[in-house]
Amino acid sequence: MRDTVFDPVRKKRVALTPEEEVRQHLIGVLSETKGYPLHLMSCEYSIVINGNKFRGDLVVFSREAKPLLLAECKAPTVKISRGVFEQILTYNRNLGVRHILLTNGPETYFASYDEISSSFVYKNDIPDYNELSEK
Repeated sequence: MRDTVFDPVRKKRVALTPEEEVRQHLIGVLSETKGYPLHLMSCEYSIVINGNKFRGDLVVFSREAKPLLLAECKAPTVKISRGVFEQILTYNRNLGVRHILLTNGPETYFASYDEISSSFVYKNDIPDYNELSEK
């Protein structure tokens, strides 16, 4: 039988794949050290692009229930490449969040959309939820 882990967002046990392990670690960091409320997170969030269904690994919502952050989690063996960046930007065209996060565990990238430059600006750290939801 496959190993499982309890997902506090979905409130159930899920298969513990390498990607899921990265997602669960991210959920823990966001909720325990950055103040992101678990009830404002959604795993495997459905996104429809040109009639095709995709799933965002983790979406964090504002207190007004608007998507705030889109996170893409990869297994530790998957390099965070240009293709991964393009994947999250494609998903975000329909979601329209101001903040994106990519991680494979060892590498994590966080960026916020800058309206002046019309591009994402990468940050050195993941902001706390209250700081994120103010912007």
